[in-house]
Amino acid sequence: MTKLKSKMKSRRIRMMSWSIAFILAASMALPFTTLLFVDGQTAVQAQVTGDNNQRSNYWRIVREGGEGYSSVVANDVNIETNTLFNPEGQNWRQIRNGWIANYGGWALFGFAALIMLFFVVRGRIELDEPLSGETVPRWTFWERALHWYTAILFIALAITGLSMLFGRALLIPLFGPEIFAGWASFSITVHNTLGPFFAIGPLLMLIFWLRHNIPTGVDIMWFVKGGGMVGKAHPSAGKANGGEKVWFWVVILIGLVAVCFTGFVLIGWGQQYFGMENSRELYQTMHVWHSVSALVWIAIFMGHVYIGTFGSEGSLDAMTKGRVSVEWAKQHHDLWYEKIKNQSETSDSAKASPAGDTATT
Repeated sequence: MTKLKSKMKSRRIRMMSWSIAFILAASMALPFTTLLFVDGQTAVQAQVTGDNNQRSNYWRIVREGGEGYSSVVANDVNIETNTLFNPEGQNWRQIRNGWIANYGGWALFGFAALIMLFFVVRGRIELDEPLSGETVPRWTFWERALHWYTAILFIALAITGLSMLFGRALLIPLFGPEIFAGWASFSITVHNTLGPFFAIGPLLMLIFWLRHNIPTGVDIMWFVKGGGMVGKAHPSAGKANGGEKVWFWVVILIGLVAVCFTGFVLIGWGQQYFGMENSRELYQTMHVWHSVSALVWIAIFMGHVYIGTFGSEGSLDAMTKGRVSVEWAKQHHDLWYEKIKNQSETSDSAKASPAGDTATT
C-alpha cells in the first residue's frame, strides 16, 4: 500500500512538472513567432530606389524635423506645439519593433530552451536521503503571502506587457484587429493599474528580507561549487543561498529600480512626483529601458521558477506549506539548519529546566 501511494505521488509530481514545463514552453513560443510576420510594406520599400520614390522623399523630409503648423495647444503636457514631424518617433519605433521585439523575443525563447535542455541533461535534483517525515519551518504565512502577492501580479504584468510588445506581430494575424484592439485596451488598463500595486511587493521584500541577502564569502564558494546544480556537491548555505541572493537583488535592482521606476514615468508620474520634464523623448527613452529591463527580468524569472518547482525536489514546499523536510534543509541550507536546530535545542533545554533551579543563600 505504501509503495502504491509512493508511485501515485511520484506520478502526480511528474505530471505537475511536465505541465508547468509545457506552459512555460508555450508561453515562451510567443516571442519566437513574432519573426514569422514581416511587414509587407518594408519589402516593397526595399525594392524601390532613386529620387523619384515619393515615399522615400516624404520620409526624408520627416527626418529633417522641420517645423510647421499644428493645432496642438502648448501646455504642461503638449509642449511640442507647431512641431509637424518628430523624427525621433520613427527611430524609437524601429528600436521597439526591431531590436527589442525581435531580438528580445529570440532571447526569451532561447533562454527557455536552455532551461529545458538543462533539465533533460541534468534531470531533477533529488534528495540524497529518504524522507523521514520530520519538517522544520521555513517561511511564515505573511512571508509566503508577500511572495505570492508579488508573483501573481508579476505574471499578470508580464502577460499584458508581452501582449502589448508582441501583439502587433502575433495577435493581430491570429485574432484580427478588432479582437486585438479590445485585448490591447484591456491589457493597457490592467498593466497601468496593477503596476503601482506590484511595486509594493519588491519594496516590502527589500525591507523584510534584506538581512537574509547580504552577500558573504559562503556565497562565493556556493557559486564555485556550482550551487548544487552542477555535479553532486552540496555547497553550504545559510537562510538564502547564493542563487537566491542573486534573484533577490535582481528583483530590487532590475525590478524595483529599473522596471517600476520607468513604469511610473510612463504612466505620468515622472513630472507629477519626480519633477521630470514632460517630453516625448523622455517617454521614448523610458519605454526602451522599461521593455529591455522587463525582458531581462522575465528571463531570469523563468530560471527562478524552474529551480523552485520541478527542478529541485522539495523546494516548492517552502512557499506552499511554509515547512520543508529536514533532509532538504540539511542538503541545501545546512548552515541555516544547524542554526535553527541549535536554537530549538536551547529552547527545549530551557523549558525542561525546573522553575526553582536557582540557588539561594
